[in-house]
Amino acid sequence: MSRKPIAPDDPVIRTYTDPEVTALLRELHEAGRPFGIQWGSAATLPGTVDGRILIDFGNAPVATLLNLLNLLRDTERHRPWES
Repeated sequence: MSRKPIAPDDPVIRTYTDPEVTALLRELHEAGRPFGIQWGSAATLPGTVDGRILIDFGNAPVATLLNLLNLLRDTERHRPWES
């Protein structure tokens, strides 16, 4: 089941802490590896913009990270090429 993308201005984004976002980045590195999605230098940036943490892979908002992870999770669950 696909998830609705999270908007960068979604209020829930403000609830994520730096350690939580760092853990999500680790998950992205692991989940993305089989697909060639790698941001070895991706990390959280110091400070926030409008209360939201930014990630240093093009100053992407946390919503981008969450949406990428959701796509990878959905792909992991539905691997049609392995049927």
